[in-house]
Amino acid sequence: MLKGIPAILSPELLKVLCEMGHGDRICIGDGNFPGTSMGKPENCVVLRLDGHGVNEIIDAILQVMPLDSYTDTPCMLMEKMECDRDLDIPVWKEYKKTVKKYDKRGAKAFGSYERFEFYEQAKKCYCILQTGETEIYANIILQKGVVK
Repeated sequence: MLKGIPAILSPELLKVLCEMGHGDRICIGDGNFPGTSMGKPENCVVLRLDGHGVNEIIDAILQVMPLDSYTDTPCMLMEKMECDRDLDIPVWKEYKKTVKKYDKRGAKAFGSYERFEFYEQAKKCYCILQTGETEIYANIILQKGVVK
């Protein structure tokens, strides 16, 4: 245990966050996200945080890692498929509230990728973090900024 470090951040995840450099990205996938299959072909680090939701993980990560200020949208969501256009995704509103606590851009720090583009971008991430999140479309990619 360490003082001042959120307990949800496992030793393995802390190591990964420390290894990541400016511009590196971490994909946080919901319980349905194919994290292991996305990570294997590209040799990115795949970690599991079952039993935790994505928003609480975002909150913990942003306590120790800044978002990239050199890009307009360091937080990227997965767009809904056409068949799901009418679905409300309330967790996205929670993500934006959480990001606003750590980054003055708030909701303006968010962009999105079409579903299959999101998968391709996830494969290029330094780490894919698989969670137990039960909300659908709860996947997000965070881009690390410079620690000043």
